[in-house]
Amino acid sequence: MAAASFATIPCATDAARLEGFVIQDYSGVVRRFGWILVVAVLLAGTLSYGVSFLQEEMYRATIHVSTVPARPDWGLGNTAKELMRNFVRNLRTFEVAEEVIDRAQLDMHPSDFLRLTNIASEPSTFTIEIEARSRDKIVSEVMALTLADYFVDERTAYYAQQDKRDRIEVKIVSRVIEGARYQPQPLINTMAGAVLGFLLGVGLILLIVWIESGFLRTPVSVERTLDLTVLGAIPVSSSGSPSKAQG
Repeated sequence: MAAASFATIPCATDAARLEGFVIQDYSGVVRRFGWILVVAVLLAGTLSYGVSFLQEEMYRATIHVSTVPARPDWGLGNTAKELMRNFVRNLRTFEVAEEVIDRAQLDMHPSDFLRLTNIASEPSTFTIEIEARSRDKIVSEVMALTLADYFVDERTAYYAQQDKRDRIEVKIVSRVIEGARYQPQPLINTMAGAVLGFLLGVGLILLIVWIESGFLRTPVSVERTLDLTVLGAIPVSSSGSPSKAQG
């Protein structure tokens, strides 16, 4: 049984009661559905850890090539920075890939070589970064070094015909490189899976709570939803028939 309120005078006590009800609701949700979060995190983390061992091992080798102007001239420096984008574009060609494969005696198609290499320019340091990936550590190092050597040889031959003052000195910063494994990474995959499982668990709990919010189960939910004051409730006995009203 419910009766409408004719006047409502807000007070600090009512606000405190309402805040207490909200906190109780949240704590109740945590007690009821906390296990969903735990299961989701453990399941997603375990699956991610297992998937890591299904991935094939991949190695990555990186080498830097310096492209510094022959003289400290502002105009020549800006020209060198502009040319770096052209250097990168010319290295990303089928013909260059064929030449590098022939030099290194690699057993791969030029399209695969281009897919497994990344080339980027760094104008702030006048360097070209060459990155090569392979299932074999040694092959990744050979790919990166051979491509860098090709670039240095091609640019050196070209600038040998230019005036010394207008040349750009191209050389490998360091030939000491080491291929590092970047795949698989079980720890990172497990952490990412756990975070994803947590988010999915939170989403599932919110969905359940949203569905349940359509049912008025407690006097507090009745008052909050219908803006009415509950004067009493008729409990249901264990036999299934209503018992005497309590108010």
